[in-house]
Amino acid sequence: MSWDESGVPHRVASRRSGTSELEPDRLPEVRELVEMGWALAPEAPMWVFLPYVWPARARTWVPDRSTRWQIDTTLDATGQILDVECHPLSPGEKETQEEDAAADLAIAGVPPRPRGRLWLLRPVGGLGDLQAVLEHLCAAAEARRVHTGLSVTFTRLCAGELEALAGK
Repeated sequence: MSWDESGVPHRVASRRSGTSELEPDRLPEVRELVEMGWALAPEAPMWVFLPYVWPARARTWVPDRSTRWQIDTTLDATGQILDVECHPLSPGEKETQEEDAAADLAIAGVPPRPRGRLWLLRPVGGLGDLQAVLEHLCAAAEARRVHTGLSVTFTRLCAGELEALAGK
């Protein structure tokens, strides 16, 4: 288990540079990797630790040159939309998100992740896609009566299950 701090990004990332206004799943390098069988790691807080425990040979990353957008909607008292404004997250808002992720990782017993990376994962164990692996992990937790949420116990269970799946 590691964040592969000294690792290098996937080679497709070398063809791109600079910040993009695109969201992570729209970046050309991410789309190319998805075509090659990779999937963006889930961003849901309950899975923030997943790249750390994922088998190294089935995990890669590219520099995060995407833009995260916030949509602010103003409603009147009846629920009618009065105004919609879309703007990129500020550096402070991004920092808050990263601090939140670090706090979630601490709950899971995982060190803070390296900043500026988009993680991509390949399914392991002959499971067809990332969603099937996540469902397998949740089923394994349920079978062992482990709460499926951020905890050291759930993180360890997932690490063990992924290691077993990778060995198949």
